[in-house]
Amino acid sequence: MATEVEAWTVASQQDGVFNAGDVEELYGDEDDELNETEENGNWTPQEKALHEARLKAKAKRRLRRTSSRDSTRESLSEAGGELAGDPTSPRGKLNANDRKSRMGKGRGLPKKGGAGGKGVWGAAGMVYEMEEPDAKDPNYDESAQGETVYATVEPELDEGELEKTVNPIVQEYFEHGDTKEVQMLLEELNLGHKKFEVSSLAVSLSLEGKASHRELTSRLLSDLVGKVLSEADMARAFDKMLKDLPDLILDTPEAPQMLGQFIARAIADHALPMGFLDHYKGKVDCDHARAALDRAAVLLSMKREMVRLDNVWGVGGGQRPVRHLIKEMNLLLKEYLVSGEVSEAEHCLRDLEVPHFHHELVYEAVVMVLESKGETAVRMMVKLLKAFWETGLITLDQMNRGFERVYQELPEISLDVPLAHNIMETFLDLCYQDGVITKQLRDACPTRGRKRFVSEGDGGQIKH
Repeated sequence: MATEVEAWTVASQQDGVFNAGDVEELYGDEDDELNETEENGNWTPQEKALHEARLKAKAKRRLRRTSSRDSTRESLSEAGGELAGDPTSPRGKLNANDRKSRMGKGRGLPKKGGAGGKGVWGAAGMVYEMEEPDAKDPNYDESAQGETVYATVEPELDEGELEKTVNPIVQEYFEHGDTKEVQMLLEELNLGHKKFEVSSLAVSLSLEGKASHRELTSRLLSDLVGKVLSEADMARAFDKMLKDLPDLILDTPEAPQMLGQFIARAIADHALPMGFLDHYKGKVDCDHARAALDRAAVLLSMKREMVRLDNVWGVGGGQRPVRHLIKEMNLLLKEYLVSGEVSEAEHCLRDLEVPHFHHELVYEAVVMVLESKGETAVRMMVKLLKAFWETGLITLDQMNRGFERVYQELPEISLDVPLAHNIMETFLDLCYQDGVITKQLRDACPTRGRKRFVSEGDGGQIKH
């Protein structure tokens, strides 16, 4: 046993470290057992050999543990650490963040060549791209990003708000007829994916209005395509109106024919794609939609070349030449004398949309009475003027202007119609009795100077 102790002591001294506590730890328990055995006097050679083998194995384990501990102390001393410090204490862990393996494995190099891990700059020579600043970053500095531009964001209009906003714009457009103003107002709105409904709203309003309104609507749709609306939006709008025809007919019985004219005009104006009608061939079950599509196909087939169907709605009253209006009014009066339908004549006069030119109708009616033969034309014209006066279609000012024009031209008319003055007086009396003209207007009619057929000095003889 002494030999083993001496060998272990020499090995420990060669390593440069010797602890008395280690010797006590190594031999404390064995000495107690040996003393007990020696006291009993039962120490046999086998037990002694087994005891020595145990001591050798324990000595080898102690040598390995001590050598690893000494190597750690040497690394601490090289790094400037304190040798006397306890490596297990917090003060002894000077290189706690050292990335070298503490398990004795590997070559002791940092992970990923120093490019991995949290809080590192990456490998040497690595070039990073410029990253856009994130406004959600806690370190984001808004003042360092340059000038801040604030933009007003308007929410997208829903269906109800869209109708309330677009309808007044279209109604106002029917008054001024400026498509650029409508375009500017629509661009200020956030229409979103419902902008196609602008076309359907405009067409629905024009169906309930006049022919001039429908003409203005066709022009508006043509001007909006490519600026506010696309051909796809226009096709989607007309597709919706074809599906809504059963409801439109309740307010406008002629809606299928009018919608067909809108479709034909839009295709001619290149507001709708050329194959719009082909898309519905053999796929329409609604009779009203089929009638609208057939109307559009007929109008397009009437033109050998694809030209603008400018006259599909007629020409607006204020834009028509005077000669055309006079011709239309003469035709209206002649048809009335043949048919005698006052309602049809009233409808035609309203379609002309020239309330400022109604005095021409009165003038043409009176001249037609003076040039006619018989009393039938007189009674029918009195009936027509009375109907127009009672409905308010012809105002007092227009009625007076019409008769005054006849008064001024009555001498010239008398050259062709010798009895013009007599017929005029009869016609004025009938109109006054029916309340068509006033007493002042009747009395303002010029009278023809009387020709003396008998001389006072001739004894009552008639001159030939």
